[in-house]
Amino acid sequence: MHAIPERLRQYLNTAVKEGRLTYQTEASLAALSSFRVGGKADCAVFPKTVDELAALVALCRTASLPYVLIGNGSNVLFDDKGYRGVVIVTTALTSCHREGNLLHCDCGASLTHLSMVAAKAGLGGFAFAYGIPGTLGGAVFMNAGAYGGEMKDIVREVLWYDPETDELGRYIGEENHFGYRESVYQHEHKLILSAVLALSPADPAAVLADMEEYMKRRREKQPLEFPSAGSTFKRYPGYYTGKLIEEAGLKGHAIGGAAVSTKHAGFVINTGGATSADVLALISHIKAVIKERNGIEISCEVRYIPSSDMVD
Repeated sequence: MHAIPERLRQYLNTAVKEGRLTYQTEASLAALSSFRVGGKADCAVFPKTVDELAALVALCRTASLPYVLIGNGSNVLFDDKGYRGVVIVTTALTSCHREGNLLHCDCGASLTHLSMVAAKAGLGGFAFAYGIPGTLGGAVFMNAGAYGGEMKDIVREVLWYDPETDELGRYIGEENHFGYRESVYQHEHKLILSAVLALSPADPAAVLADMEEYMKRRREKQPLEFPSAGSTFKRYPGYYTGKLIEEAGLKGHAIGGAAVSTKHAGFVINTGGATSADVLALISHIKAVIKERNGIEISCEVRYIPSSDMVD
């Protein structure tokens, strides 16, 4: 493990005393990710305000410290060697308030919690997100979607921080450049701090019924009983990727502790003791088989975070 620079340690200790954040040294990355894979990070920091989040990123850049930003860790794969730097975790950033049909939400709020808040407030349009194990920031970053709904349908504006210019700004509507599992934030070094969701009046009972139906479908069709990073591959135009993998006879195929789910071939799961090397090798094998069999190159949805590269 690398020692935490004294300047950062002093900053963190002061911030803890002032109630602005908490932190852990030699933090287990397996515990911070839904895949339950990964070594230890030099430091994991949990800011309690979006201002503190921006300040932490600015401090890391000034000190030339590698850092990475995550939410629930539901769409990431950490390296077995851990992470030589600072992992900034947004899960304490859960502020959410309503203004009419708008929800103003911080980036660390969980999608399941927010969809429940919206339903109880009589607001529709967000039921599709119930049961997705991510945070708002990650969902905006990926333009998450399910059951006919996507974040692009409800995101009105996003507050971001640009660590390269130390500026705050907003993107409204189409400025977010949402596409299939894509947004402008995958191409520009802007960190999502919060978002405004534009919803519509709806009967709470009807919205809750839809949410329960979606959750029932997830339990029936997805391997929720195993650690994973959700759907492993993006849908290739004109194909259902999970179906391609199943037709290739790869259901249940395993490398070490990583396996293709027998319930849904679109999921790579951790059957116990999987390493990042196992997962990466299995993903590479699946892609190679589909390339040879179908002549197409499928893309991975899971974000692999190496042990030492600077990741914004």
